[in-house]
Amino acid sequence: MYSIDITKDTIAPLIFYMLMGGGLVFLLINPFQFKEVIFHKSFLFLLIINLINFVYLLFFDIYFNQESLEYLMARFVSFSLISLSVYYNFNYFKTRFPVHLINVIALVVIIGLFIDPFIFSGRYDGIIWNPNMLASISVIAFAFLFLKEEKTGFEKFLMFLLLLVVLSTGSRGVLIAIVLSFILKFGFSFRNIFYSIMGIGFVVLISNTNLDTSLNRISSQGLFNDRTDQFYFALETLKKELFTGYGLYEYSGMPENIETPEELEGLFLGSHNGYLSILIQYGIIFGGIIIMIIFRKSIQLINYFRSMEDLKNIYLFIIIYTLLAANFESLLTGINEFHTILFWFSLSYLSYSKFRNEHAI
Repeated sequence: MYSIDITKDTIAPLIFYMLMGGGLVFLLINPFQFKEVIFHKSFLFLLIINLINFVYLLFFDIYFNQESLEYLMARFVSFSLISLSVYYNFNYFKTRFPVHLINVIALVVIIGLFIDPFIFSGRYDGIIWNPNMLASISVIAFAFLFLKEEKTGFEKFLMFLLLLVVLSTGSRGVLIAIVLSFILKFGFSFRNIFYSIMGIGFVVLISNTNLDTSLNRISSQGLFNDRTDQFYFALETLKKELFTGYGLYEYSGMPENIETPEELEGLFLGSHNGYLSILIQYGIIFGGIIIMIIFRKSIQLINYFRSMEDLKNIYLFIIIYTLLAANFESLLTGINEFHTILFWFSLSYLSYSKFRNEHAI
């Protein structure tokens, strides 16, 4: 709902605060049940991040305020609810959740097509407030369908429709997700080489049209283009508060008290880099620890499930794609962004899945 234009400032905040408040009350009245899960080996990395947030807020947040406290509490509750959900509903997330997730995303996309069917008239966003956001959620549904072993005729049609919508958004980063899904599906095989040759031909064909698709923007602007200027500006911003950062509430990568250069006016919305956003938020010491925890857990899970020849795992796709996409989007720091929550959920689910496999549960 935070992604949908008509609900992001109305219904979404109300539901978010109700969930966070209700979740906090639930945790307080079920301390023993909560303790069993939060200290579970699978979810310790989330507990450590929450402890880091607490220590940072108390001793290093130079702008200690209500917004930082709200971030601390929201992160704590969301991590706790993710842990509890995975622990008590593991089989649901293993079998039914991907289907439900695909259906919800498909519904949002189809409603958008009914309201605005002109997907190639510019950067398409449907009923989502931002084309990049639509691209992010649509490519996830596409990859989930693509990585399925068996697909119905309708699912194949839906997969093609989602691919068209993804390309029509003009997002360049989603091309990485599409390539990654092919690699996870087929590996470095002759089939992938063949598809790559077809893809290059398709890029050449589309880039010679007057459309504004992801392929056209890659062809005309390159992969990073304006992101480079924003990257260097974020580095300059970081240097001003190198060790302490700008505070927990400054997780967008663009602190409020920083003046935007004239050449970036109307363009700069943040660092557009998840790792830089973390460093700007926490400083290089605490931020470096957070990034190290993320990479350590991610690499551990990727290596484990790769050795089990389980690369088609849809949650593994989310982790790898997020780590790559975080180089040009802030996908690691938000507290209510769809892709961000799905990333933390995927880490938690696979961590608990690994524990169950090792202990034959």
